Amino acid sequence: MSLPHFHDRQYMKADKVLVTDRLIDICILWMIPHAVTPNHITLVRMLATPIVISLLWSSNYVWGVPLFLIVASTDAIDGALARTRNKITQWGMMFDPLADKCLILTTVIVLVSSNIHWVLACALIFMEIGIMGMALVWRKHGGIISANVWGKTKMFLQVSGVFLLLLSLWLSLPFQAFASLLLWVSIGFGVMSLARHGI
Repeated sequence: MSLPHFHDRQYMKADKVLVTDRLIDICILWMIPHAVTPNHITLVRMLATPIVISLLWSSNYVWGVPLFLIVASTDAIDGALARTRNKITQWGMMFDPLADKCLILTTVIVLVSSNIHWVLACALIFMEIGIMGMALVWRKHGGIISANVWGKTKMFLQVSGVFLLLLSLWLSLPFQAFASLLLWVSIGFGVMSLARHGI
């Protein structure tokens, strides 16, 4: 099976547009030129992830926290852009979730394992690896893996949990317990996402 090309222009029409997509369209997407594709935004997230992790690894939270939030928000932006403008591509369907998982998993390894508990870090990592493995198997057998509300909620909870953890480390706020709760709940949504053959 050959990998899809980044410059793929064989756009597919979205099966459905989420309510969150409409909100993002009203608030943000009107500022994005039509020449910018969802794949461009996904690529920016992939390239920015090592910079974010480097800042967090060195405990530079002043720059690391805002940059993490900006980079993580591109997940919602590229998905909404793809669905509202009917610019879904095979490349985006494969590499968008991969970019998300690279950002979250590396952040989990750097922060959650050392500041909350290694069991939670391992659970999150194994869940994401399981989702990626099942998605590959499902795709290989002709199934279509697409974004769904469970997967988007999982990502939102993970980003929120990691962000609260970052705030607690940066500003010495008592958010670690709530961050841990959000991350545990995200695992449940990840399981439901997998059951619905989504990401």
